[in-house]
Amino acid sequence: MLDKRSTLDLLEREGVAFELAEHPAVFTVEQARQAKIPFAAYGAKNLFLRDDRHRAHYLVCLPDEKRVSLREVQNRIGSRRLSFASETDLAGLLGLTPGSVTPLGALNDTSHRVEVILDEELVDRGSVAVHPCDNTATVLLAAQDLIDLLGRHDIPVRVIRL
Repeated sequence: MLDKRSTLDLLEREGVAFELAEHPAVFTVEQARQAKIPFAAYGAKNLFLRDDRHRAHYLVCLPDEKRVSLREVQNRIGSRRLSFASETDLAGLLGLTPGSVTPLGALNDTSHRVEVILDEELVDRGSVAVHPCDNTATVLLAAQDLIDLLGRHDIPVRVIRL
């Protein structure tokens, strides 16, 4: 499973340009704002969701200031009824803990059971700020580089407007 160091090493090996900011652990968007983490204009929030049959899992990444309902996400992605996935699923599928959820965590999903959903508005900003599998750091990278990286590792990714 990727941790902060191995995630940063992977980005470097894959030639993904990024800027790194290390900071105290943050568990919410509000805590990140209070910590004055750089790259605030590109901040993302991540929702780890599952359908009502526990068969489909989605990592939804959207601008940190945007609010969406689970029903709205469900309708946009064409899913069955959605709810938040458990901490057990988060650890088992993505190797992550609450507060460190990131689309980069999908690289830990070797069974490719988790689909990454990126909000079009986030992608349109050009860059995105996410944790490198650890909530004591944030990396800023090009949104297209993130999409390409996940694609090279056969991680299903969809860009939709939420």
